[in-house]
Amino acid sequence: MKEKIILLFIGLLVFQGSYSQPAEVSRHSWADSVLHQMSLDEKIGQLFMIAAYSNKNENYENELEKQIRQYHVGGLIFFQGKPTQQIKLTNRYQKAAKYPLMIGMDAEHGVGWRLETAMEFPKMLTNGAIRKDSLIYALGATIARHCQELGVHVNFAPVVDINSNPRNPIIGMRSFGEDPEEVTQKAILYAYGSLSQNVLPVIKHFPGHGDTDTDSHHTLPVIPHSRQRLDSVELYPYQHLIEAGIPAVMVSHLAVKSIDSTGIPASLSSPIIQGLLRRELNFSGLCFTDAMNMKGVTQNSQPGEAEVKALLAGNDMLLFPANLGK
Repeated sequence: MKEKIILLFIGLLVFQGSYSQPAEVSRHSWADSVLHQMSLDEKIGQLFMIAAYSNKNENYENELEKQIRQYHVGGLIFFQGKPTQQIKLTNRYQKAAKYPLMIGMDAEHGVGWRLETAMEFPKMLTNGAIRKDSLIYALGATIARHCQELGVHVNFAPVVDINSNPRNPIIGMRSFGEDPEEVTQKAILYAYGSLSQNVLPVIKHFPGHGDTDTDSHHTLPVIPHSRQRLDSVELYPYQHLIEAGIPAVMVSHLAVKSIDSTGIPASLSSPIIQGLLRRELNFSGLCFTDAMNMKGVTQNSQPGEAEVKALLAGNDMLLFPANLGK
């Protein structure tokens, strides 16, 4: 079922320009036919989105193309490099893939956050102060258009974390602000702007990374709050964004003991993903993990163990696995 959801989205990209029949019918038919012919290894490969860089050497590029062919990966998430080289590599890797690759980026305040010489807008805390909401819609649409020009289908944005902890080492300026209602409104407009250009917005970092004083890239942050507090602050944007039809969520590597008393990362927690996100909040879209090479999820796991747990917990796609071969 996870592979079918992913293929349906890829099918939407394939049939965007088709007028011979409704795109909804076309992509469902395409996804069914492709899924039917896939081997088990190919289906498994579709669950992975691996890292890609456009500022490496030829050996790196050849090795990445080899991984695409060998493991049948579902997508790439690009990081450092330059726009022209990324376009060149995207075309190369798409040709190497048996099935269309889903291409993603963290283009939160513009593709220039990741790529040299590319357009970069003010960070989201600055945008959160804008009173003319139509500008936030235009921002989301413009960033999405820049993504399209690069061949990027998925923007892992907007950040909907509430900027409630001044000691937070990783969110800060990436948040629209400290008011849950303002953050929610700005995020909806940004996401709708992105969707207007057929680029998938992914809201993050569920269930809320704003009130942490540690970085999940290096350790596992713990959110100590009660469920009542979570509902009024951290979870507030997700409830309303899901009601607004937002199609994708990224799950973070955070321990939230008021929801899952075991203290495992949210990205590995069935009570948080299946219980809270899917059943309570009624989310039926795509569920991505945060990068699976981060210490917040790998520090107590053997190679490959966290990835299996993340899929069993209910995620649809795994980002940036630490070791694809394992």
